[in-house]
Order: sequence, then structure tokens, then C-alpha cells
Amino acid sequence: MSEDIEQIIKEQIANNPILLYMKGSPHTPQCGFSARTVQCLSECEQRFAYVDILANPEIRATLPKVANWPTFPQLYVNGELIGGCDIVADMHAKGELAPLLLSVSDSQSE
Repeated sequence: MSEDIEQIIKEQIANNPILLYMKGSPHTPQCGFSARTVQCLSECEQRFAYVDILANPEIRATLPKVANWPTFPQLYVNGELIGGCDIVADMHAKGELAPLLLSVSDSQSE
């Protein structure tokens, strides 16, 4: 079963250029860290996919092992783990997040 969940996670990351694993949904985040991360992403005005780990306990249990990152939320851009709330918020404050997300949408339109 764990290998199946790992495969699902890898497919989610590969199939979604901007993907946030979070607690809750962007409209109803279930923790402050998820809410803060969603706010940063929303302010960059780029669409992103999300997975509610509270509704997916197998993913919640498996993703930290796959990613080698113990906490949530986790933001992936172009298949690469960017980090959690503090890293995303820091990148946003420095003006680094929007260009990174914009580069994804630019590459999709080519």
C-alpha cells in the first residue's frame, strides 16, 4: 500500500506545476501555517493545485518520508520541493516567490 501512495504522490507532483500539500483547502485552511502559505500564493495571483492532507491520511503519513521534509504545508514548483510556510513567506517578502511562480505559467504557455 505504501508504494501505491508514494506513486500517487509522485504523480501529483509531476502533474501539477504548482502544488501545495496543506491542511484544509485554500478557502478553508485548517491551520495558520497553511493559511499563511495560501495567502502568499494568492497574492502572487497564480493558480495552484492543492491536496488536503487531513482528508488524505495516507498521503499525510507518507509524504514526509518521500520529501524528507517533516512538516506541512509543503509547496512544490515544477516538481521541486520549495519548502514550508516560513520559506514561502520569506521568499514572498523578498519578492522571489512571484517570479518563480510566474516562470511556471510562462513555461506552460510556450
